[in-house]
Amino acid sequence: MNGQDSIFFAKSKIKAEDLEHKRKVAFNIQKYNDSVVKGKQQYSDLELARRRAKNTKWKAIEKLDSLLEQFEKNFTANGGKVIWAENTQEAQEAILQICKAKNARQVVKAKSMVTEEIHLNDFLGWNGIESVETDLGEYIQQLDGEPPYHIVTPAMHKSKEDVAKLFHDKLGTDPGLTPTEITMVARKNLREKYTTAEIGITGGNFLLADVGGVCVTENEGNGRLSSSFPRTHIAIVGIEKMLPSINDLPLFWPLLSTFGTGQKVTVYNTVFTGPRKTTETDGPDEMYVILLDNGRTNLMRREIRESMYCIRCGSCLNACPVYKNIGGHAYGATYSGPIGSVITPHLSGMAEYKHLSYASSLCGNCTEVCPVKINIHEMLLENRNMATRQNLNGFKESITWTLWERAMLSRTLLNAAGAGTKNKVVNSLFQDTWVAHRAPLHFAEKSFNKLWKERRS
Repeated sequence: MNGQDSIFFAKSKIKAEDLEHKRKVAFNIQKYNDSVVKGKQQYSDLELARRRAKNTKWKAIEKLDSLLEQFEKNFTANGGKVIWAENTQEAQEAILQICKAKNARQVVKAKSMVTEEIHLNDFLGWNGIESVETDLGEYIQQLDGEPPYHIVTPAMHKSKEDVAKLFHDKLGTDPGLTPTEITMVARKNLREKYTTAEIGITGGNFLLADVGGVCVTENEGNGRLSSSFPRTHIAIVGIEKMLPSINDLPLFWPLLSTFGTGQKVTVYNTVFTGPRKTTETDGPDEMYVILLDNGRTNLMRREIRESMYCIRCGSCLNACPVYKNIGGHAYGATYSGPIGSVITPHLSGMAEYKHLSYASSLCGNCTEVCPVKINIHEMLLENRNMATRQNLNGFKESITWTLWERAMLSRTLLNAAGAGTKNKVVNSLFQDTWVAHRAPLHFAEKSFNKLWKERRS
């Protein structure tokens, strides 16, 4: 068991037994589920929309190399600048160089999981640059010193009382603030940051090849403020976010909002095609797009290529019984839940994160709720297969299952062992997993095979 394994199991054990944590998460996910049911009513044929979306993403990933070049050509034609980053270090260094060129000491940042992936806030802080989260959920998590709990709802695990206490501890506000009052405090603090920050940083929900556009979808308006007030805008986007055309947005925007938050469409949907033009009154003087690989090309292999279709709606997290029991932080990775368990071993190393592929009941609910019909649970099985073929499961586990297989395929061996021997062997082998949380297994004195033979005779 490596370090990541140990951390995962330790955190999972704590959260699985935390009834208050389960209550908060169940409450928030139920609100989400109720909203999604209403959101889906806008579709006359939801399955047709999902199939079309999957087909569009299939085309985009199959032609990803040419579409990325097309995006770069069109974006730079509008005055923007494109930076290709192969890994975290290259992305961090590119952002730092831009900050140094602008003498920036403060940046405002819209919600972006890819910036969490490259640990941007910590990196900028180490270099004397303050990075301020402007999304309310991210702002709450930043105040608390925690990473996002959920890829769409960063503070899902906190109640309104938790947030009020946090604001009291960190900002000196009244401990009994209502959600509206909490929001107004955050708004007051953040509005000042927009006007003083030299650089605004966003992610991107989609890249549009035909117009050279970066799409940002949000509900609070902080993305627009972060990208228009500062004189420099940096968008960091994973290369898998590509769509062939702006004409695909009428399909993808409603799917993202319906499956992400239960809305017909999110409040603010913006397409950035470059910096402010001379005829425009708003927007940055300069705009950069950093196209991040960071292991994404590892996902191009046939068995797991569908994982690149993900639009980060978070629906698989909300449907997963494992996620609902252990929470987002137990995974120890930027992307949690079923889709995170698929992609993290390939982004960050199979040896370190293979255990995430086993954090699944394989019930298939994640596949059922995916708006682009990604076969998530099958890819979790494929990850397990890869780990086994690469001999990453360790000698103890490998020899255990080899002996188990040999015994299960031999009626002679099964009949030779009595109930007492079976009880002792199985309960000893699985003492730290099964027995630690359940009653010990007790085999019947006579197996079905023996009972059948007696009946027949």
